[in-house]
Amino acid sequence: MFTVRRWWERNGTRTLVIGATLGVAVYVHQTQGVFLLETYQLMSRPFQKNPLKQQQIENAQTIELQQRLIELQSRNQRLEELMGFNQTQTTKVIPAPVIGRSADHWWSHLMLGRGKADGVEVNSVVMGPGGVIGRVSKVSEHGSLVVLLSDAFNQVGVTVSRTRATGFIKGQSGENAGSQVIMAFFDKSVDVRKGDTVVTSSFSKKFPAGLPVGRVESVDMTKSPAPEAVIQLTAPIASLEWASVLPNIQPIIEDIKPDVNPQATPESGTPPGQP
Repeated sequence: MFTVRRWWERNGTRTLVIGATLGVAVYVHQTQGVFLLETYQLMSRPFQKNPLKQQQIENAQTIELQQRLIELQSRNQRLEELMGFNQTQTTKVIPAPVIGRSADHWWSHLMLGRGKADGVEVNSVVMGPGGVIGRVSKVSEHGSLVVLLSDAFNQVGVTVSRTRATGFIKGQSGENAGSQVIMAFFDKSVDVRKGDTVVTSSFSKKFPAGLPVGRVESVDMTKSPAPEAVIQLTAPIASLEWASVLPNIQPIIEDIKPDVNPQATPESGTPPGQP
C-alpha cells in the first residue's frame, strides 16, 4: 500500500494529464471528427479529380479525335478523287492561290494568282477540294478571273448520278448563296432524293462530264414547269484558299456541230434544243 502511494505521489499528475488528453481526443473524435473530416474534404475537393468531370473530358477528347479522323479521311478521299480525275485527263495541274474577291461579287467571282505565264487559259476548268468550283473567264499575264458555280447568272448542265436525271444549276441569293445552288430539271417527272450525287453533264458546253458538283439537299416536286432541287456544293467556295486549274480540258459535247442548234452557245450550259 505504501508503495502504491509513493508511485501515485510521483506519477499521479502525469497520469491525470495523459488520461485527460485521451478523454478529450475521444470526445473530439466522437463529436467533431466528422465535421473536421468534411471540412478537410471540402477544402481539398478542388484539388481532387472528379470522376464524372474527368469522364466528360475524356469523352470530349475522344469525340474530337474522331472528328479529326473523319476530316482527314474526307480530305484524303477528295485528294484521291482529284488525283484520279487528273490522271484520266492526262494534263498538268496548275495550283493557284486565291488572291482576291470582290465584296460586290463575293459568290460570283474570285481572282487566282496564276495567269498566262503559268499556262492558264480562258475557259480552263478550276477545281477545289471536293469538286469543281468554276472556270476561268479572263486571264492576264500573272492572274486570272474565275466565274464560280454559285454565280446567280451562271448556268451549268448537270446530271444526277444515280438516275441520270438531267438539268442545270444556277446560283441563288440569300443566306446559303455560297454553299448551295438550285438545280432545275428538264423533265417534269424525275427520280431524285436527298443525298444523290450531282456531277457535270455530258450536255454541258462549259465542263467535261463527270466532275463532282455536290449532293441533293432537298427536292421540290411542285415547282413549275419542272421540279427543282437544292444542291449542297461539295467544294467549300466560301473558304477557298487554293484551287487547281486544269487547262485544255474540253467538254465531251465539242463534236456537236454549231448548225445543229444555232441557239446553243458555249456559254449556255444546257443541251442543244433546251432553253
